[in-house]
Amino acid sequence: MARTADEIKEAVKEHYGGRAREVASSCCGTDSKGYRDKLYVVDEVADLPETVTSYGCGNPTAIAGLREGEVVVDLGSGAGLDCFIAAKAVGERGRVIGLDMTDDMLALANANRDKLGATNVEFRKGEMESMPIDDAKVDVIISNCVINLSPDKDAVFRESFRVLAPGGRFHVSDIVLSRDLSSEERDDLSLWAGCAAGALLESDYLGRLVQAGFTNVSVDSRSKVGEKPWYSATISAHKPRNAGGCC
Repeated sequence: MARTADEIKEAVKEHYGGRAREVASSCCGTDSKGYRDKLYVVDEVADLPETVTSYGCGNPTAIAGLREGEVVVDLGSGAGLDCFIAAKAVGERGRVIGLDMTDDMLALANANRDKLGATNVEFRKGEMESMPIDDAKVDVIISNCVINLSPDKDAVFRESFRVLAPGGRFHVSDIVLSRDLSSEERDDLSLWAGCAAGALLESDYLGRLVQAGFTNVSVDSRSKVGEKPWYSATISAHKPRNAGGCC
C-alpha cells in the first residue's frame, strides 16, 4: 500500500505541529533546543532564545557563503533558526523568507522573530512544491532536513530553480539513503515524519537536481549515524547564469 501525498503531508504536519506546540508551551530547560547545540557553532546561536529550536540534520548556512544584501529562502523554516543566522549574514539590505506549511510552526517562528526584532525576516505559509514566491527573485535557497519530507521532490527542485535568479545557489542539508528501503519502510508514516521513509538515494537526489536544470551539483559533506541505511548530507547546486528567469 503506497501512501498518498495527502496522508504524508498530514502526518508531517501533525508531527511537527506537535513539536512546535511543545516548544511554545515550554517555560525553561534545554530540551526544547533540539539539535542546535550539536549542529551549530556556539557563537552562532548563543544569543538566540531557547525556543529557536532545530530539528535539522546539518547547518546549511555554513556552506551557503551568504553575502550582504542577498535574498534567501529557507524551505521548511521551522522555528526559524537558519533564517535568523542568514538574516545576520545578509544584513539590513538583505531579506530572508522562511517557508513552512505548518501553522503551529509558523506561530512559533513569528514569536521568535518578534523576540529577536529581526526586521529582515518574513515567514510565509506555503508548500515547497508550489512556492508563493515570484520567479527569479531569490539569490540563495537553504533548507535543513526538510526536502526528504516532500512526496514530490521533483516539484521542489523545479520550484527552487524557478524562484532562483540566474546564478542563484541551492545549499541544503538533507537525509539521503545508502540503500533502497523496503515497501514496509516506505509506507511507515512515522518514518516519513522521522525524515527517513521519504529520503532518496544520494545518486537519485543529485540526478533529479540536474534534471531540474541545476549545474555544479555536488555533495559537500556526509555524516552517518550508526548502521542505519540513511545519513545526513550537505548538497549544493547552482542555477546557470545564462538560464532564463523561469523554467
